[in-house]
Amino acid sequence: MSFFTSADITLGTKLLEVVYIVMGLITIYTGVKNARDKENPSRVGTAVFWCALGIVLAFGRWIPAMIDGILVIVMTLPAIFGKVKIGKSEAPSEKSVDQRYNAIGMKIFAPALSIGVFAILFAIFLPDLGAIVGIGAGIIVSVILLMAFSKENTPKVFLQDSERLLSTVGPLSMLPMLLASLGAVFTAAGVGEVISEIVGNVIPKGNVNVGIIVFAIGMALFTMIMGNAFAAITVMTVGIGAPFVLQYGADPVVIGMLALTCGYCGTLCTPMAANFNIVPIAMLDMKNRFGVIKNQIIPAIILLTVQIIYMIILK
Repeated sequence: MSFFTSADITLGTKLLEVVYIVMGLITIYTGVKNARDKENPSRVGTAVFWCALGIVLAFGRWIPAMIDGILVIVMTLPAIFGKVKIGKSEAPSEKSVDQRYNAIGMKIFAPALSIGVFAILFAIFLPDLGAIVGIGAGIIVSVILLMAFSKENTPKVFLQDSERLLSTVGPLSMLPMLLASLGAVFTAAGVGEVISEIVGNVIPKGNVNVGIIVFAIGMALFTMIMGNAFAAITVMTVGIGAPFVLQYGADPVVIGMLALTCGYCGTLCTPMAANFNIVPIAMLDMKNRFGVIKNQIIPAIILLTVQIIYMIILK
């Protein structure tokens, strides 16, 4: 049944589906462009990866689950064997970038800010639609602003730059989605209960302060494994937060909020958080693959310590 006509699907879900369809179509375009790019040393593998990912993103809702699973497996094969390559780049020259910046000035930050602003506005005032739909609305506004800033910013330019960004980041672009899914799989598989049994042999029952310390450090460590604090907090709350902290009267609002920030400290220290620690390396062409992480470890430890003390004081 089409999502445009189904009565039991909310408007937010429908709009979110539109966002994923657009994302999928851009991803498919990336695959087709690389398949036709003779300068790409691995045209077939690159095309297979991006087209398979695009099909799942755009049409996965209507494709049988078995076919979706097969496409995901097919998608991973070129990435595993290193067959996803960057083809011909149509990046603007430094001279062109400087000329455009001089013409636009500091207004160039307005489109980027609009994305975050709309995400926050939708999350606060239109919760039924959701922040992701807000991000989509913010992107539309940012595109309109950029087109108003310069006549050279045509729809073709946005499509080409989207392809260039995806090709530059490569297979790592799908890592956040896979890690978020992994968190749901771990929760459904009962990993939280297993962690609870293990921790129960270490933490004295009723000692909330020790429970907070273990919960906070566990959030950081599990986020380093998962690469995503939102995926980690479900498992760690079930395994440690609920039975060893919240059960003894700690404020769930304070504990939940600060547990996430503890997880973010782990985000600073792991390559699994690709969008934070790997994408900048690819975009800036850094020689040291772990250069970003090395500069964040000490601040992360300091922040984690402060968050633990803060949790104990406000609990």
